[in-house]
Amino acid sequence: MTDFIPDVSFVIAAYNAEDTLARAIDSALAQGAVSMEVIVVDDCSTDGTREIAGNHADPRVRLVAMARNGGPAAARNAGLDAARGRWVAVLDSDDALRPDRMARLIARAEKAEAQIVVDNLDVVREDVGTIIPMFPEAALARLPVLTLAKFIASNMIFRSEHNFGYMKPVFERAFLEKHRLRFDETLRIGEDYIFLASALARGGVCAVEPTVGYLYYIRDGSISRVLKREHVEAMLAADTKFFAEHSFGSAALAAQRQRTRNLKDILAFLMLVDSIKERELPSVLKIACRNPRAVRHLSMPIAVRFRRLAAFLRGGRQSAPTSQLSSPLPNMGAGPHSNKG
Repeated sequence: MTDFIPDVSFVIAAYNAEDTLARAIDSALAQGAVSMEVIVVDDCSTDGTREIAGNHADPRVRLVAMARNGGPAAARNAGLDAARGRWVAVLDSDDALRPDRMARLIARAEKAEAQIVVDNLDVVREDVGTIIPMFPEAALARLPVLTLAKFIASNMIFRSEHNFGYMKPVFERAFLEKHRLRFDETLRIGEDYIFLASALARGGVCAVEPTVGYLYYIRDGSISRVLKREHVEAMLAADTKFFAEHSFGSAALAAQRQRTRNLKDILAFLMLVDSIKERELPSVLKIACRNPRAVRHLSMPIAVRFRRLAAFLRGGRQSAPTSQLSSPLPNMGAGPHSNKG
């Protein structure tokens, strides 16, 4: 055991990621002007993921092998437990980083005396060969600090294709340990959202770097993932717990109430679609009368609705087996959970 404390610990939760893991690791190792360790948590992969990490030539790469498959939240928590760096950065196993990212983020956070820092992302569509920034740089430049209210307000289903839940925050490890912050392992969708929201609710200052540092890869456009009613029910339950455990200012409280209404609308919408599919007219009429906003989602152009749903799912980084709403969505990885975690 060494007493050396690197500037940053990269945590890569990986499941069946042999096609992309080396790229992710190499992009972390290529970071300039910072010292680092790269912790790869293999979540019981059935391919060569564990061998790629365990046999890596660079001693800064460490393998943590899960005893059983626990999903992305459990894998990330294992990585956080193993981390020794002053800062902790989550990197998805099929994504990559620009080489100056961490130096810029740490400098930005330290200048702002922040415990959290986020930046812009390039959306890399490998299927069509495009690279497009997720957010306009000018818009992020007008947002030097991401508040809890703005973060909550951004995370609404069907409201936009991208939201701040996509951002990959970097955390001061001492802040995480002080507040005993870990990912909620009971969640199979939305664990990223609750983790950052909890950090903000506990007083974490989140600085915003408007330039792109994270490369968010979309590998193809195949049918793979769908939203289920139990996903939304789980998000509502997690939000209820989150609301009960933290104090809210007026702006954050208003945003949280709006998000709760949004999730209830989406739940009613999924129930409505399910009833329509089953030709249960009384149920359709009952749901429509109780929640007219759910009906409005039916009038949204189908392509727009599914594109926004796909975006939300990828932001939530979770997957599930069978669907209550069958729809064409971008691939989020195979297996019990998405490689994007």
